[in-house]
Amino acid sequence: MILPFSILFSLRPKSYLLAFFFFLMMTGDGIAQKQWKKVTEEMIFQDAPFQQCHASTIAEISGARIMAAWFGGKHEGSNDVCIWSSVLKNGKWSEPRKLADGKSDEETAYPLWNPVLFMNKSGKLFLYYKMGRSPREWWGMEMSSLDGGKTWTAPKRLPDGILGPIKNKPVELVGGIILSPSSTETTKRWKAHIERSTDGGETWTRIPVDEKGAYDVIQPSVMVYPDGKIQLLCRSKHGVVMESWSSDQGLSWSPLVKTSLLNPNSGTDGVSLASGKQLFVYNPQIPGNDWFNGRYKLALTESTDGKDWLDQLMLEDGKETDEFSYPAIIQSQDGKIHITYTYNRKNIKYVVLAQGK
Repeated sequence: MILPFSILFSLRPKSYLLAFFFFLMMTGDGIAQKQWKKVTEEMIFQDAPFQQCHASTIAEISGARIMAAWFGGKHEGSNDVCIWSSVLKNGKWSEPRKLADGKSDEETAYPLWNPVLFMNKSGKLFLYYKMGRSPREWWGMEMSSLDGGKTWTAPKRLPDGILGPIKNKPVELVGGIILSPSSTETTKRWKAHIERSTDGGETWTRIPVDEKGAYDVIQPSVMVYPDGKIQLLCRSKHGVVMESWSSDQGLSWSPLVKTSLLNPNSGTDGVSLASGKQLFVYNPQIPGNDWFNGRYKLALTESTDGKDWLDQLMLEDGKETDEFSYPAIIQSQDGKIHITYTYNRKNIKYVVLAQGK
């Protein structure tokens, strides 16, 4: 039996017995059950035109290329924070390119936040991001491209009440319905919601998720199962990832409940594989005294039903002062898994996984 990361790293103090369990997990039966192995592990850029970066997103674009984007500037929330991107082609990342800044018609600069790339099934590439002084004041912005990100439309503000995907990518269902995972933060409450489109993202309907419930959650990931059920997995203030389910293509959602996955108040992301299985990337830690605690380990876990999770890889296992956070994950057409995440606020790390033996 493998001891899950989410249990293993919640035990305090760590004992010799715990170390023995960890050894078993990494050897013998643990290896036999692993399905994924790293084939690429690298930083996206070398010399950055910004001091800090965070909140990466990733998409497969035309020509079997991979595009990543993130926000970068002096520090999170600074007026000079812009959206930057890089494209992987023939094994090499392009130099960071600025896609959007916070300049406004009122000649005031606002910080930008949490870009999200989304390629719909017709080949249109979207870039969503947030603009404003803080997550309590920001609004949603959108750009799009028809040539794989070479040129973009002018940024436009989304309608009032529509924020766009808040951290993680939208999902396009069979029939063209798009579910965009979103959320709001106020000084009193965190609430998740879905923004649903039936016309290719031209218009959106806002659908609440357990609006009257007691849990504080943000930044959902959308997971789609072969039986048609849809799961939201959310960051929370409650020490674990929270879940909600829909059986009607996102029109309604069940009350939020706790999962077995730990969450130290940090962003997560997941992807539904072509095989019908689900992969999820998260920090398998309990919360600390500060919001940034518990982000020094980053793990990959897999499930077939969204209930039982089998840990696959420890992507990062650092010191308590490290930060490996805000992952983004996709599966490319060749079946490989692509993951990006914040690396100590100084770079964006890129990892590719392939099926192991």
